[in-house]
Amino acid sequence: MQNARVRWASWEDAMSTASTAKRISKGKERALLMRTENWPDLPEERLWNRAKCHGYTTVPRTLALVMNIIDSLTKNQPAGRTYFGLWCRTYDESVVIIENPMSLAFEAGFTGERAVTTWRQRMQALMELGFIDAKPGSSGEFHFVLLYNPHWVAWQLKSKIQPQAFMQLTDRAVDIGAKDFIELRPDPEPPKKPHKGSKQGES
Repeated sequence: MQNARVRWASWEDAMSTASTAKRISKGKERALLMRTENWPDLPEERLWNRAKCHGYTTVPRTLALVMNIIDSLTKNQPAGRTYFGLWCRTYDESVVIIENPMSLAFEAGFTGERAVTTWRQRMQALMELGFIDAKPGSSGEFHFVLLYNPHWVAWQLKSKIQPQAFMQLTDRAVDIGAKDFIELRPDPEPPKKPHKGSKQGES
């Protein structure tokens, strides 16, 4: 772990709490300036403001890229929207209690007689990839759902993720100051020791 932290020291310095807060402040200031410049007569009540409106949750800013990765890993049965629906219903405890699977199936874009069946297939794919875990309950096998940190899961799946997609996720994590992404990086495997009696360099 020590070697990994040394290797990523420059990233950790760049993503200190102070620099992240300053970057967010500048981003908000710039956005407000551009909004005032381009929409000077816009009434505030037409905008959704989390400080004034209820019914919101907190999601990683990398979620769109994580959804792309999920879709690429689930190929012809993309599960990204199914995953997004879970995040829209979770709290800080990272647990979703699903009492009506049909509602989540509809939110994920599935309709018709096989809507719930299709949704469950996508949920199974998410569980096999390691993005979620589930326990059965009155509504079925996915009554209680646990959402793992998607950054941790991405590191576990790195060998299966397209290099460009993983690099985009990394760049975005650094840009937004997601320190957990770097801290969750697995330790590199130590070099294998040669077998006793074998000469170094011998195949």
